[in-house]
Amino acid sequence: MSASLAVLRTEAKLFAREPGTLFWVLLFPPLLVVGFGLIPAYQEVNPGLGGRRIIDVSVPSIVLVGLLSAGLQAMPAVLTGYRERGILRRMRTTPARPADLLAAQMALHALAVVVSALLGLATGYLIWDVALPRGPLAYAVVLALATAAGLAMGAVITAVSRTGRAATAVGLATFFPAMFAAGVYYPIDAMSGGVRRVVELTPFGAAAQALSQAADGHWPPWTHLAVLGGWTLVLVAVAARWFRWE
Repeated sequence: MSASLAVLRTEAKLFAREPGTLFWVLLFPPLLVVGFGLIPAYQEVNPGLGGRRIIDVSVPSIVLVGLLSAGLQAMPAVLTGYRERGILRRMRTTPARPADLLAAQMALHALAVVVSALLGLATGYLIWDVALPRGPLAYAVVLALATAAGLAMGAVITAVSRTGRAATAVGLATFFPAMFAAGVYYPIDAMSGGVRRVVELTPFGAAAQALSQAADGHWPPWTHLAVLGGWTLVLVAVAARWFRWE
């Protein structure tokens, strides 16, 4: 236990010294909320969105941006870099285990995702009068499931990438389609029926829709929760099968 805590403390200090990660995970989503709100069309009531503004339906999607940055870019780059430099191999000769490092990284990035989500919600509420989630428990459950799916996808990227440069490339190739699926570029509610059904079968599309339902005060459909849970199980299985410590 002491070795695990020592690893966690060390990784927390290193995490706090990464300005790039702190910006993209913690600060970029709130800035995106501010930027979207400055677009005049995003402030107009849209009959096609049930009388809501585009900024209102965009915040649940933007909340996921911090998760995408953490799970698909930040964490894989760190872990792959450790493996590439032989740090994970050398840890086998110490009281700490490589699994402690993996657990610490996942815990730190999960905490950063939660902080990022809170900052995004607060920014929308304070600046653009976007209502806070009326179903906070459901919102928290969905965010937890989405975080698990996002970090599991990051573990897969780490598993299949031999170098830190490869992890960055794979992460970027996954990041932009995931942003579309989450409805960041274009609201999911405004997509055509076929595209929307496909998007809702992806983890981040299902997460965005479930967060939107929770924000409106409804318990999300079990289909969305099942999609998130199913993707998490599959991704964890793939990561466990292909992950290598050295």
